[in-house]
Amino acid sequence: MTEIGHNTGGIAADRLRSIVERVERLEEERKALSGDIKDIFSEAKSAGFDVKVLKQIIRIRKQEPAEVEEQETLLDIYRRALGC
Repeated sequence: MTEIGHNTGGIAADRLRSIVERVERLEEERKALSGDIKDIFSEAKSAGFDVKVLKQIIRIRKQEPAEVEEQETLLDIYRRALGC
């Protein structure tokens, strides 16, 4: 008879259960955090900020300065080429 927590077919059931439960907890935390972020963007919108622009700023701040500079340079070149 195989007890819960022992190896079953070469799988350590306790270890597997621990991994699954940790992932489930993290997914719950991620869901809660996503809700918190949504609330903050709602707050920003009600304060008159453009949420789309805020998201762009956040994305830019995650990038390396050289990468941002390269993108801005290319954007400027493309705009001039198109007469914008």
